[in-house]
Parts: sequence; structure tokens; C-alpha cells
Amino acid sequence: MPVSENNNTSQQQNPSTKLLHTSLSENIFTIKEALGNSNDVIIREMTLDQLDKLSIALIYIDGISDKNIITDFIIENLMLDSEIVPEHSEEKIQDYLKKHCITVGDVKDILDFTALFSYILNGDTVILLEGQSVAIVTSTKGAKDRAVTEPQTESVIRGPRESFTETLRTNTALIRRKIKSPNLWIKSRVIGEITQTDVAVMYINGIANDKIVQEVLDRLDKIDIDGVLETGYLEDFIQDSKFSLFPMIYNTERPDVVAAELLEGKVAILVDGTPLVLTVPVVFTSFLQAAEDYYQNWIISSLIRLLRFFGICLALVMPSLYVAITTFHQEMLPTAMLISIASQREGVPFPAVVEALIMEIAFEILREAGLRMPRTIGPAVSIVGTLVIGQAAVEAGVVSAVMVIIVALTAICSFLFPSYGLSNTIRVLRFPLMILAAMFGLFGVMFGIMIIILHLCSLRSFGVPYMSPFGPLILKDQKDAMILFPRRDLFTRPRLISQKNNVREQNYSNRNVKNKNEQ
Repeated sequence: MPVSENNNTSQQQNPSTKLLHTSLSENIFTIKEALGNSNDVIIREMTLDQLDKLSIALIYIDGISDKNIITDFIIENLMLDSEIVPEHSEEKIQDYLKKHCITVGDVKDILDFTALFSYILNGDTVILLEGQSVAIVTSTKGAKDRAVTEPQTESVIRGPRESFTETLRTNTALIRRKIKSPNLWIKSRVIGEITQTDVAVMYINGIANDKIVQEVLDRLDKIDIDGVLETGYLEDFIQDSKFSLFPMIYNTERPDVVAAELLEGKVAILVDGTPLVLTVPVVFTSFLQAAEDYYQNWIISSLIRLLRFFGICLALVMPSLYVAITTFHQEMLPTAMLISIASQREGVPFPAVVEALIMEIAFEILREAGLRMPRTIGPAVSIVGTLVIGQAAVEAGVVSAVMVIIVALTAICSFLFPSYGLSNTIRVLRFPLMILAAMFGLFGVMFGIMIIILHLCSLRSFGVPYMSPFGPLILKDQKDAMILFPRRDLFTRPRLISQKNNVREQNYSNRNVKNKNEQ
């Protein structure tokens, strides 16, 4: 049995590697057999009397091809055209149909079944002719796609209100609307043995580092997988460190963010079927920068960025500091606060670390439940559940009121990050830090932070240090790191990302001198 199954499989796969037959009936039979006689495969056979009763067949997939284009611009023209082709040789009939009958923009010739299946499964229409081993492909893609809407996870008060969709060509068009430059190049790849997913690599020629672009293409070409359904399938294959909790590739659903990344010399990776776009290389500060920072006053943006850096510190170490101080270093607290905390913890049966773990795990469960519930009841259940459980736990003496405050403030700080990936990392790292705090006090907390910093400094993203511009220290790039300088001072690109064409614009002083000389 296994031998016969393998033989049958090979027989089914062999037709897709063959050249087209000259017999129309043999071509149709091969296509039906290879596609399992699926009922969404439409084969429209026709006879053109004006071309000496030439038999042809139109093949397309119902649902992903535009029937209006097929009817109005292909079938109608083929059936109503009454001109006669002189000397009906194969080449002249082929050229005649393409030049006089098919009024669709993109027309190509194919010779084998591999290309035929690839085109019709992407929504194109294939025209087969009797007596010819060359088929005509016309662009008739017309699958239903989602309209461009407002971003769901990266909302802004000031800025564009558009986000990517699940259609690759719509996403590339959104980026081209932002960057109207002939130097914006796209390299296409098809990844997935079964899904045959279209992947596009976008970059600005002359700004992006050629070595990084080639490295991205090489890593994509090495991917051997049966299917790609989302950008997460590619991240695991192309990222540098596969065992790091920190996100090594930036993803966004905003076209303006991708355009800004491309202008810095980065490379964008778009995958058909997902509204998220990847950009590489990435540095740690990218996850703490929001698109709105560049649309408002630079002083306000700088203060907000500092607030985010302060928030990430609180979200990471606040529960562990509470556990360490209340367990080992009570002398660090003022007497009044120490008495207040001790009185609140008088009836709590658990040590501080168990108390913190219970509350953190309970909050993570509530947050995850709120995300998975229907939108109409999710927020209400999460808010009511948090209030009821928190108040009931305090009244029952399971946890202290201070711990509820600590956990609530930690959760609020974790929502300050524009990137959801970094928020998940901070949520995970809180737990080992709390355990270290319970075992060694503040020494354990500092040891854990040192390990995290050393790990961050060891990471690289496509050859670029992850902690740039802090490690290594690059003074010129500090203008757009923790604080944001005015737009007129941001005239250089990140030095380690774009190693050519680093100057965005001329210095204003030089420009004024040049304008005066011209006058």
C-alpha cells in the first residue's frame, strides 16, 4: 500500500511539471485531474467561427477572478470580433488574439503547467488554443479584500488614519503613495510549497545598505516550508537570535511608519494575507517610539518618550522591588510606611513573593480573557472582574491592598509601549525577577537586570547592534533616541543602519548661503 500511494502521488504531481500539449482536450483533462475536478475551477470552452472554427478554452478560479473583466474584456471581444486573420499560422493567431481581442492590461505567454497553475490560482485567466502548446495569461485578479480602515492597535490622535490590509498589492500601493520615488524598489518572492504565498521586499535604492538587502533576500530564499499564512511564519526563520525573548523584528500596520523606516535605510517585508509589515534591521529604541512623536511638538514628544522609558522600568522591576524590600530590606522604608504595610499584611497568610505571583497571574488571566472574548463583552468582563476580584481578595485577606496597587500600576505601565511585542517580553521577565528578589533581595534584582542588559548588548539584528545608539555610543544618533530633537536638526540617518547617503538634507546654514548666492 505505501508503494502504491507514493506512485499515485508522483503521478499526480508530474503533470504540473510538463509542457503544455498541442491538443486542447488533453490540456483540459490534465488540468481537471491535477486540480481534483474542483467545482470552483471554471473551464469555458468556445469556438470562434471567424477564425475557421478555432476551439479555445478559458480557465479561471471562481471567487478570486473578476467575472466582469472576463466577460466584458475577454469573452465578449472574442465572440463578437468578426475580422479574419490572414494565413492562420499559430504565431499569427496568437498575436491576433493578444492585439485585437484581449483588451486586458497585462497579457503573457506560458509554456508549462507549473506556470499555468500558478497564474490561475492567483486569480488570473488562462486561454488555451487548439493546436498550440502556448497559452495566454490575462490579469483578472478580483478577489474580495478588506477596505483600508483605521489602525486597530496603533491608534494616534494626530496623524494618518489608514492601515494595511490583507492584500499585498494594496499594501505596496499605500507605501508608494507615501514615497513617490523611482528608487523605491520591490523584490518579489514566492514562499510556501503548498500555499505559494507572495512576499515582497521593499527598500529605497541608494539609501538602504546593499548588504542588508541581500542578506534579507538570502534568508528568505533559504526558507523551506509548506505554508506561510502570516508574517510570524517568516520571523522565526530570518531573525538572528532564535532564543531571545526580545522582539528581533519590528512589525507595524501603519503605512506612514513603514515609509519612515524605509527613509532611514531599513528594509520592509510584506506578506500577502496579513495586515502587518516587517521592517529590518531593528534596534531597541524603535519599540519605544510612536508615529505620533514626529507629528507634534518635539518637546512634548521628548517628555512622552522619557515617560515611556520610565514606564518600562516600573513595569519590569516594581513587583520585584516590592518583594525584595518587604522581605529583606525593611529598613529602607520610612517608619510610617513600614507600619502601614505591616498592618495591611497582618492577616495575609502568604509571603510577599507568593502574594505577588498570585496577583500577577490573576491579572494576566483576566487580560488574556478580555482579549479573547467578544468585543461587546470583553472590556466589561475584564474591568468588572479586576475590580471584584481585587476588592474581594483584599477583604478576604488573601492579598494586601498595597499589592493590588503595585500590580495595577505595573499593568498600566505595560500599556505605555507602542509595540505589543515588547510588552509581552516585559510581562514574562517580571516573574524571574520576582523569584530572584525573593531569594536574594535587591542583590538578586540587580543581578537579573545586569543579565538582561548584557543579553541586550549581545544581540544583533542583521549585523546592526540591538542597543544602538547606546551600545556602541553614537552621539549623532542620540537626536532621535531617548529624546527627540527638532525636525530641522534631524538631517542624518542612523549611521549603522544606512551606511551610505547618510545626510537627509543640506544643513540649513549652507542652504541659506546657497540661496543668497543664487539671488
